[in-house]
Amino acid sequence: MPHRHRVIDSPLGPLVLVGDGATVCGLRLPRPDATPDVGSGDGPHDPHAFGQAVAELDEYFTGGRCSFTVPVDPAGTPFRRRVWAALCTIPFGTTTTYGEVARRLGKPGAARAVGQACAANPVAVIVPCHRVIGRGGDLVGYGGGPASKAWLLTHEARSPAGAPPAPTGAPVPAAGVGTVR
Repeated sequence: MPHRHRVIDSPLGPLVLVGDGATVCGLRLPRPDATPDVGSGDGPHDPHAFGQAVAELDEYFTGGRCSFTVPVDPAGTPFRRRVWAALCTIPFGTTTTYGEVARRLGKPGAARAVGQACAANPVAVIVPCHRVIGRGGDLVGYGGGPASKAWLLTHEARSPAGAPPAPTGAPVPAAGVGTVR
């Protein structure tokens, strides 16, 4: 099915959802000038597309949701898809490091590759690359910029949706398992 896109308002600015109208293959944060980041390959604007994604994002931004069930299908290499699946296991309201994600994937020397996969994450917020921070606790490497990353982490820390976080170190799902398909 051809792509279509929808622009929605959020506390971060206008978000662009891209995909077939139900499954999300892209969620882009606003450009630095706060305009929607609509690309030429995003297909026509469809103000009725992505109903589930829009509802879940609204619940997330208003503090009523801590995980997403909307189907996502980001394009990427098998390694990047494994990283994105691993990101979906990071508990709401918590952070981890690039090195820890690499260790959980069985690739302890691949922290940089994990960082590159996070930078290439086409489904921001839903695939929570904002929960990955630098080894020293720095808010590094977020496509939406450090202010957006800080906002998302602060939002999750204050959100009533977040029950006490689960312990980290849970096994990473195999490629194709979890929210990333």
